[in-house]
Amino acid sequence: MLSFHSQLKVFIATAPCDLRKSFHGLWAAAQETLGEDPKGGALFVFGNRRHNRIKLLHFDGTGVCILTKRLESGTFHWPRSAGEPGAKIRLAPQALQLLLDGIELKQAGQRAWYEAPTAT
Repeated sequence: MLSFHSQLKVFIATAPCDLRKSFHGLWAAAQETLGEDPKGGALFVFGNRRHNRIKLLHFDGTGVCILTKRLESGTFHWPRSAGEPGAKIRLAPQALQLLLDGIELKQAGQRAWYEAPTAT
């Protein structure tokens, strides 16, 4: 369970990212592709083309943290860009929590992959 303070800036890269990148590659993507300074305390969210993996990049003042989440099945509901290669969306921390928990932000309902199987 992650919790995010209400003043945290969250930026989602809407274009797919090569998630083989680690600290240096994601840092460069935040700077060059998204046009943001990673040392500013923001949290950056990158997703792959199939929308079943994400990486979060955050500089906490002492070092860089990366958190990865891979879904066993299903996909994340990923925001779409208007076609710009460096497009980003700023989300409220609460909206990021909903995205990570499997809630579709547009329709405010749980995605099918998040539903628990019923016992028969």
